[in-house]
Amino acid sequence: MSAEPMQDAFADAQQVALGALSTPLVYAPKRSATADTEALVRQHLPLVRRIAWHVHGSMSTIVDVEDLIQIGLVALVETVGAPHDRGPAFTAYLATRLRGAMIDELRRQATTTRGAMRRRRAYNDAIAALTATTGTPPGEALIAEHLGVSVEKLRADYATAEAIRFDSIDDLYSDDLPWFADDGPDAFDQLAESNLRETLVAAIAALPEREAQVVQLYYVEELNLEEIGMVLGVGSARVCQIKAAAHARLKKALAKKI
Repeated sequence: MSAEPMQDAFADAQQVALGALSTPLVYAPKRSATADTEALVRQHLPLVRRIAWHVHGSMSTIVDVEDLIQIGLVALVETVGAPHDRGPAFTAYLATRLRGAMIDELRRQATTTRGAMRRRRAYNDAIAALTATTGTPPGEALIAEHLGVSVEKLRADYATAEAIRFDSIDDLYSDDLPWFADDGPDAFDQLAESNLRETLVAAIAALPEREAQVVQLYYVEELNLEEIGMVLGVGSARVCQIKAAAHARLKKALAKKI
């Protein structure tokens, strides 16, 4: 067998190999699922904000719009991360999912019933309609007539159907505001009062027996002068003199401390 065919075959193979090596290798990484998810999230961020503003304007002034946006972002990430058809119907499904998540959160945080919400909405609509008609803010009687209820029912069920709003104490607190002021004495007053109390106790203990007894019966037992006189066997005038003498001793002792 001639070796020329084999040599020709090896030569052709070598040329093919050299031609393949002369072509530059290009690395094309496969697009990951995480990158696709992030792209979908970024793509639908304007939808989240638009729905949040719509829900905030039409349903709630209790929850801030930024909180609704955060709720929508969580729902967006959960929806995009779940296996769904990414066809044309995905955007409509996503909008329904975002709106539902925001409304569910509003219901969880609601501080009033649905009936109260409807009454409050009807009350505000009546005011707006009557104001547009008359050009002036309507009175209770006109609003009640428009709603078909009595004035008493209007005050009880409609005008008071306002949702409760909770605010952070950190945002409202201030030492200068009167409703946060404390009527009690401060620490320095309490310390001074404690020192005076100790002085007063010591001064009472140092009173003569008869004066201390009168002070005890008058301020602790709450007897009047005649009753104290009957206990001590003296007249009410004498009891008054003993009490005055005790007061003078106590004032003198406290004046020395102050």
